[in-house]
Amino acid sequence: MLSVLRNRTYRHLFTAQAIALVGTGLATVALGLLAYDIAGSDAGSVLGTALAIKMVAYVALAPAIGAVADRLPRRASLVGADLVRAAVALTLPFVDQVWQVYVLIFLLQSASAAFTPTFHAVVPDVLPAERDYTRALSLSRLAYDLESLFSPALAAALLSLMTYDRLFLGTAAGFLASAVLVVSVILPKQLASEPRGGSAYAKATAGIRLFLAGPQLRALLALDLAVAAAGATVIVNTVVYVRDELDRSAADVSLALGAYGGGSMVVALLLPRVLDRVSDRTVMLGGALLLPLVFAALGGLTAAGGATWRWPALLLTWAAFGAACSMVLTPTGRLLRRSAPPEERTAVFAAQFSLSHGCWLLTYPLAGWLGAVAGLQSAVVSLGVTALAAGLGAVRLWPSQEPGPVEHEHGGLHAGHPHLADAVRVGSGWRHSHHYSADGLHPRR
Repeated sequence: MLSVLRNRTYRHLFTAQAIALVGTGLATVALGLLAYDIAGSDAGSVLGTALAIKMVAYVALAPAIGAVADRLPRRASLVGADLVRAAVALTLPFVDQVWQVYVLIFLLQSASAAFTPTFHAVVPDVLPAERDYTRALSLSRLAYDLESLFSPALAAALLSLMTYDRLFLGTAAGFLASAVLVVSVILPKQLASEPRGGSAYAKATAGIRLFLAGPQLRALLALDLAVAAAGATVIVNTVVYVRDELDRSAADVSLALGAYGGGSMVVALLLPRVLDRVSDRTVMLGGALLLPLVFAALGGLTAAGGATWRWPALLLTWAAFGAACSMVLTPTGRLLRRSAPPEERTAVFAAQFSLSHGCWLLTYPLAGWLGAVAGLQSAVVSLGVTALAAGLGAVRLWPSQEPGPVEHEHGGLHAGHPHLADAVRVGSGWRHSHHYSADGLHPRR
């Protein structure tokens, strides 16, 4: 897996991603402490609103950014987003009003909505071989999981030496280091897509329409909903299970979250070899259909009352959630790369970023509000049914026969059009073959 790090460009990009993730983790800890300083007992409400603002920024802005991203220099876009994020992090220690927190969080997450899809769309151009790209996806999944384990521990160590507001300096340093690493490499040139006519709304939603045109990507949206149901259960209700249901210590909250990350990491390490022999469809649908079974186990654990076995059972359940989610999430980039031509790739990654976070925007309040009002068992049943329906929907939407390259002709495209790079002239048109991509050049099937 580590062989892909021999590629200098990818090595710098991966290092930039890892450092920025650590900085973001430090900001998460510091933001909670800042909210408590400003709002006291209402800190939970402030953080919940900040989380909602984050999701709204992701859902609303990513498609608009994706609509113009292919017309902007990639390196400038990535570095600009990092600089905005660093500036916001440096400003956060000086706020003393809740509304200021909300404004700065919106700016921070807007910059992330610009950075993340562009970054993920660059990687398949840096590593064009599918075997290398698969290993890069696993490394990226590991980076996210390790950050969830490492950042809280690092924050705890730093807080023993300094006040929490200094953690924002670490966040800014992470984003600045990311910008330097991006500047240090030459990125592959982005192919420009055909100019999009129509209103600003039509241009902004072009990536989403492209995303929803193919059956595999419509299935991916259902898979995202299944993952969001499981992830929201873990993120929102871990503290409730550990502290209230099981009467464990605060330190055990981190242990439970670590079990989730551990399950995800194990799968991320194993998947590169598995995907050499098994199709993405088999792996991803298998992970989605495993989630309702894990929810059923969680329902039994929740109903068991004061049984002593519930603590190790919770750790195993959280690890199973992490493993199943990783089965869906790790190969996602492969599916997106095959489903869109290079010139449309950033728009499709932006659409995936927006739509997947839209799923989280639905499941976060379902996990939190339903759990608080009707009890954990009701939340488990509702989210489990959501995961089951989404998984079955994905099975129905995703054709069982993986489509191969489709030979076809284009008429009306000029000889220098980037899509015709591998085409041959036939009569009045051009003929070539590739995996089907439903876009402006290819009608929806």
